[in-house]
Amino acid sequence: MVRRNLNDLLAFVTVAREGSFTRAAASLGVTQSALSQAVRGLEERLRIRLLTRTTRSVSPTAAGERLMQAIGHRFDEIEAELDALTALRDKPAGTVRITCGDNVLHTILLPKLAPLLHEYPDIKLEFDVNYGFRDIVADRFDAGVRLGNTIDKDMIAVPIGPPLRMAVVASPTYFAAHPPPKTPQDLMAHRCINQRMPTSGGLYVWNFERRGRQVNVRVDGPLIFNTTQPQVDAALAGLGIALLPEDELLPHIEAGRLVRVLEDWCPKFNGYHLYYPSRRQPSPAFALVVRMLRG
Repeated sequence: MVRRNLNDLLAFVTVAREGSFTRAAASLGVTQSALSQAVRGLEERLRIRLLTRTTRSVSPTAAGERLMQAIGHRFDEIEAELDALTALRDKPAGTVRITCGDNVLHTILLPKLAPLLHEYPDIKLEFDVNYGFRDIVADRFDAGVRLGNTIDKDMIAVPIGPPLRMAVVASPTYFAAHPPPKTPQDLMAHRCINQRMPTSGGLYVWNFERRGRQVNVRVDGPLIFNTTQPQVDAALAGLGIALLPEDELLPHIEAGRLVRVLEDWCPKFNGYHLYYPSRRQPSPAFALVVRMLRG
């Protein structure tokens, strides 16, 4: 039986996933020229082009996509099994990669996982702060963190935090110059701080509910951000009204730096969940991460 060069196959899978020879070379720890030569050699042996190369990007051809679907997950399974061998050691080890937003990273993930890093120094955690819906299988993440009602049904979802509420806030100086809104519709007459959604590219529509009545408001204002912390800073600076998760604003509300309005229009909803593929064979390090976040 002819033995195939698995290194060339791994090189192809990494380039196809990264969409870049430069990023793939950095991921594998090899030179870009060596990686290009490996992929070219694989294409010559198979006598078919696997990647379409342009000056800006690299993408699989139809044949490359078929090969990716056939073997890509196999490398993931091999890596997971190798990680699982650390169970035979005194302490679990390895890298756990999680994609998440910056709010949950600050309020839940780091506080809960910091003790783990002290107890198991051979475990490494890599966080990808991203507000889009990443394909954690294709992008080779161990898990992601999102709100419970936004997770695909084929994933295992583990609640890691309490229910959340949104809060509508502005600084005392802003409300000294503008009458506080009494209904969600009143927001249309205010300067509001908008957020650009990473998935659709549109502006976030402010959603409210009270006694079963739902109201959606498209607000306007001088500022648009795609992350939460600048919105907090802008509200503190008196530049407008912000709508953000309550837990991110409570210290400022309690200290009087921000004033909360429309509280009765902001009900609780499902909080953050850790999610990962149901077919994944968890490594000991990942199992510990799940256990710590459940607690």
